[in-house]
Order: sequence, then structure tokens, then C-alpha cells
Amino acid sequence: MKILMVAIPNHHFFQWVNQLEHSGNDVFWFDITDGGEKVERINWVNQIKGWKLKYNFPFRHTIKKRLPILYKFIQKYNENAIENVFQKQLNLINPDIVHCFEMKLSGLPILSVMNKNKHIKFIYSSWGSDLFNFEEIGVSKNQVQQFFNRVDYLITDCKRDHLIAIKNGFKSNYLGVFPGNGGLLINKKAIQTLENRNVLLIKGYDDGVGKAIKILEAIELIPISVLKNVEIIIYSADKSVKNKIDKSPFFSKLKIEIFQRNIFLDNDKLLKIMGKSMIYIGNSISDGMPNSLLEAMAMGAFPIQSNPGNVTEEVIVHGKNGLLIENPLDVSAISDLILIAINNHELRVAALKFNTTFIDENYNRNVLEKRIVKLYDEICVN
Repeated sequence: MKILMVAIPNHHFFQWVNQLEHSGNDVFWFDITDGGEKVERINWVNQIKGWKLKYNFPFRHTIKKRLPILYKFIQKYNENAIENVFQKQLNLINPDIVHCFEMKLSGLPILSVMNKNKHIKFIYSSWGSDLFNFEEIGVSKNQVQQFFNRVDYLITDCKRDHLIAIKNGFKSNYLGVFPGNGGLLINKKAIQTLENRNVLLIKGYDDGVGKAIKILEAIELIPISVLKNVEIIIYSADKSVKNKIDKSPFFSKLKIEIFQRNIFLDNDKLLKIMGKSMIYIGNSISDGMPNSLLEAMAMGAFPIQSNPGNVTEEVIVHGKNGLLIENPLDVSAISDLILIAINNHELRVAALKFNTTFIDENYNRNVLEKRIVKLYDEICVN
């Protein structure tokens, strides 16, 4: 069987596709952005790159950096049309299945081609805010409906997005809920006991959707004495978050480590940090099921997470195995939740035991990998 994946270069996509390495299928990846060199971590995949430019002219990068308006004008004539390139790849590969990850970036650009090739089975995996906030990210309702008219199979990362798809015209085959990365491989040896946890871990996205600065403002309402033995670690931190920390007299009194968003942080290292974190906080106004939340729960960190579209409550029962942020902009309420988590040792003990078991039973990669490989086999037979 030949499977053609269409996706941006993304850590979660690489984790998903690696599940198929020993499946016996021929797997291809059309890099929809044509960004960067061949990806070594999926070097067994046939990677389709270098398709965008007609001519890689001298000093291209210099012109792009120093004369962006001129560069944009040149690129109107120097870039191959994605529809033409993708059709050529379909003709060359003759795939049994095309699987796109995310609608706006990967699905809509190839929709016209897929409409001309209706004999090819088409899978779509929704990610993050992909469906939940489609109008806010520039996708019209008509585009969504046209897209679902062509999609044969749907995978979502939460139950909420299946319902949104149905409301927008999806009538085909639903394959179920799977995490965007396919599943979690957990190093249980890195899961520390509660007594060995002193890290308050924060996801540092503050990009309009992510609201990490609201978390920082909430922490500033907490007495310094409560945080004196706590180490604050912020990962994937946007520049605005780092600037906030650097300029804050409050945070200058605390132990803080920042991993900036544009600097690669190895996932194994992040999991080890989660394994020694007493609390994990993620805050956004729009999301699907955050893979980072699932990873934090798997590693025993007590989760405090926003709940856009009620998606987070699919895995967190407020006050039992975590705390839900109902208003991502309510700094005072977020501060209260952090204090509850810090002060309630018994709650964190119970949540650690529950969450590590829950994730192992429902998101274990070794289990899900077999189910995912089987999905492709069954689609090809049908």
C-alpha cells in the first residue's frame, strides 16, 4: 500500500508517521511548506522537498532579508503552483491513500487536486484550533463545507471537533479520537515522587491564542514566601514572555529558567522536566487537545489548563485530577487555582496516581500504534 502524507514539518507529525516505519507500507511525505532540509528523524520516509522554487537564484536569501518587497514580487513568478506539483506527485506515486494533517495549511491547498482524483481515499486529521476556530484563522464556512464534501475519513484529537465537523457537513467515516502525535511513550523511571517535585512548569506561548503572560500576572499575585522553594520553568516561551520576566522585579527574586520558543528543546528533556514538576500550567483561548497537557499528566505533573470549547474537560475533572481555567484572561482566578494546587498536597497526590494510570490506559503509544496501522490497512481494503 502507498500512503502519501501531506503536512507541515512538525514534531507531532514526525511522531505520528514514525509509527508506520515497520508497517510494510510505502510512505511518502509531501512537505506542504517545502521548508528546510530532509528530516533525519523520519529518514525512512520518501520525502518530497525542493518543489517550490523554479530557480534558486544567487543572493536569494540576502534579497529576502534586505529587500522583502522585491523578493515577494520575484516569488510571484519564481514559485511553482502547488496544485500542479501535487498533481504530478499523484501521477508519479499513484497512492492508495492521501492523509493530510490540518485543514488550512495542508488540506485546502490540495483540495482542488483531490476533487479531480476522487478514486484516491482521503483522510484528514484535525489539529489544535483547526476546526474550533476556523473562521478566526481565515477559513470560511463554505470552504470547510467544500472540504468535508471531499474528505472520506476523519480523525480528531478530541470529541468536540467531531461534533463541529458534523455541524459543518461532514457525513463520511469517523475513525475516532487519537492524539496528534499518535500516542505517548513514557519513561516511567523519570516520574518522580511528589516529595521530589518542586518545579512549576509553564507553557510559554503568548501569540494571540496562547496566554502565558496571564499566567505570569497571576503568579505575581501570589506571596513571594509561598514560592520561595519553587523553581519556575517556562518552555516554548515567546519573546514577549521573556521580556516580561526580564523587566519584572517580582520574578527577579525567584529561581527561573526559560527555554525560548525558537530554540529546540528535545522532547525527552521536556518529559524529564515534567517528571519532576509539581504543577503544569497551559493557558490559551483556543486549542484542540494539547499534547503537552497529556504529556504532563503522563509524567505526574498536576495540570492547570484552560478549557476552550470544553475540550480539556474530556480528560480533566475539575478538582479531582486537575483544575480547569474557565476564563483564560481572568488573572485573579488563575492565581487562586495555582494557590489551591500548591497548598493541597492530598489533591496532588491523588491526581498523580490517577493521571499516570489514565494516560497509560488511554494514550499509550504501544497500544495506539497497532490500532493506527490497522486503520490504514482497513481503509485500503474497503
